[in-house]
Amino acid sequence: MHLRILLLIAMSLSAAANAATRVDLNRDWSFRVEAGSDGLQAGWTSTIPAGTAPVDLPHSWNRAGPDYDYFGVGWYFRRLDLPKLPADAIVQLNFGAAFYKSRVWVNGVEVGAHEGGYSAHSFDISRQLRERNLIVVAVDNRPGMFTIPGFGARGAPDAWYDWWAYGGLVRDVWINVHGPVRVANQFIRSKLEGDRATVNDRVRLTAREGRTVSLRATVFAPNGEPAGSHSQQVKVGAGDTEATFSVAVGNIQRWDLDHPNLYRMTVELFDGDRLLDSASDGFGLREIEIRNRHLLINGQRVRLTGMTRHTDSPWDGLAESPGTLRHDWEDMKSLNMTLTRPVHYAPGTRAADFSDRRGILLIPEIPVWQASEEQLSNPQYLALAKLQMRELIEQYGNHPSVFAWSVFNESAAGSPGGIRFFREMRAFIKGLDPGRPVTLADDNLPKLERADQSAANDADFLMMNQYFGAWHGPREALGPALDKVDRLFPDKMVIISEFGFPGIFAKNPTDADATRVSILREQLPLLAQRDWIAGAILWCYQDYKSRRYFWPGQEGGYLEHGIVDPDRQRKPSYFAWKELNEPARLVLRWTGPASAGPRAFAVEFAPNGVTQIPSIPLRDYRLTWQLVGTENRAFANGEAAIDGAKPVTLEQPVPARDKPDPFRLVVKLLRPDGSVAMERALASQ
Repeated sequence: MHLRILLLIAMSLSAAANAATRVDLNRDWSFRVEAGSDGLQAGWTSTIPAGTAPVDLPHSWNRAGPDYDYFGVGWYFRRLDLPKLPADAIVQLNFGAAFYKSRVWVNGVEVGAHEGGYSAHSFDISRQLRERNLIVVAVDNRPGMFTIPGFGARGAPDAWYDWWAYGGLVRDVWINVHGPVRVANQFIRSKLEGDRATVNDRVRLTAREGRTVSLRATVFAPNGEPAGSHSQQVKVGAGDTEATFSVAVGNIQRWDLDHPNLYRMTVELFDGDRLLDSASDGFGLREIEIRNRHLLINGQRVRLTGMTRHTDSPWDGLAESPGTLRHDWEDMKSLNMTLTRPVHYAPGTRAADFSDRRGILLIPEIPVWQASEEQLSNPQYLALAKLQMRELIEQYGNHPSVFAWSVFNESAAGSPGGIRFFREMRAFIKGLDPGRPVTLADDNLPKLERADQSAANDADFLMMNQYFGAWHGPREALGPALDKVDRLFPDKMVIISEFGFPGIFAKNPTDADATRVSILREQLPLLAQRDWIAGAILWCYQDYKSRRYFWPGQEGGYLEHGIVDPDRQRKPSYFAWKELNEPARLVLRWTGPASAGPRAFAVEFAPNGVTQIPSIPLRDYRLTWQLVGTENRAFANGEAAIDGAKPVTLEQPVPARDKPDPFRLVVKLLRPDGSVAMERALASQ
């Protein structure tokens, strides 16, 4: 491993083009918890203590094993050998996330600290590096009254938030070796006019010393071909410098749920012919607006569904592998998910990348969960919330899948302190990203007497958590509650940001899931009847590890709340939710005389209209059919194009066969990318 790193960096430094080089540091770490020792006093910042265990990253120390229930400080150690670097090189040490607080030392010198368990962050370690190095990271996963997330749920000072406090370096760690100027980040926004767009970029550059560089920006179309470019000279000072510019793009391909066309902005910095640094970020060209309490994407109205999902599994904990993420998000997409929050915290940019590529709208949120007025009124808490929101926006802001930002969940929105907190956060967010809506998730909207009693009145749209049939009252109270919200907020679009059924309200998991199925079947049509409800998000995909909401006698484990269990085994509610989320009605029947078996078949297809949830334009979808005989061999097939919202009736004869063996008709609705949105089968007998 050390040899590969040395060779990689040496090759990059010897090349004529000296753009940033990324070196993965996920392997070959040593780890131990303090377990009664004080690592600082014992000198662990500059030496590896006895009793460490080898680990690879990402890593959650309290997923399982001897440190399962350890809440405190865990220490990570890694040796790193480097070739001699140029004197003007900038080396950044990057962390995808460290839960929850971290401090970092390089060769015994503290290079920085960070608070917040779900945000990427980095430190300039150029001045501390030698040819042989020791990187040390101390991570503390303990919650407090004014951590985010933390204690204080509903005002109870010792109450945990309802998911697990996984400790560790829970996402990737790497270094970037840059030239004397680096591209720190880009802020890409677009204005669309017909088939043209103006792409605006604000680039933050970082340098140790002042100099003038040539900046060249190139926009690449979804097919990889250049679509526009811009060049300028930039005078860079010591520290941070911003450069702004625009690039005109014609014949644009818009991003939408079924045509997730992705562009890329590449920025290169030159000193003469020498490439100093480069960065490339994806973005999409789309218009999402709220008009007359409806949600529109590129001018077309949609009503969307999806689910939330905790970054949690028995095998990974919070330290999620790409395979786990890909499995779960592909599974949720197979359920026709087009909208998600996606949980109370940033799930990692791989999830946003997936959503960009597969057409899913995101409403990311910082983990201000059930905060009291005391917490929301605390200046330290507000400052930390702003820090986490800034990091969220900087990390996710270029993703076209991100629709809006959420400030908090089920907190004291109906208090003066909560209203002040939301207004400050909304103004802060609009200063960073003026084009996106800002909202919050609340479960007390039906209890209000006036709209101005809640911070929700200042939101760009409402997110309503509702658990009628459990926490919020009897099931039959849902309709009146929705109608009251309609009267209180007659100009606000609403997204149902949580609904479902928590298992603790039943005798056992089997009964819980049966009730969940009945609630889903009952409530989604009730939501669809309210024209101003633009979407519904199920809580949640999987059962997840928690310290809250268990059956009597339980103190911890996996909270029964999902449509799959912790091991991703599907419950009956999974199949009910799949049926409810189908974007169309699809009916198969045999026709003609049946004396010698079916002679023909008919397929009736009708897309959901805007009176239903979900409802999306089915542009460029296809219906395919197969007649499949014994040994699963098809003996006839065909397809029909779907023309938007128009119903289709397909009639076909059954070809004559030598043997009258049983067969079946299989019909699939395919998305433009070829994935299956719906499937039906009909046996010949």
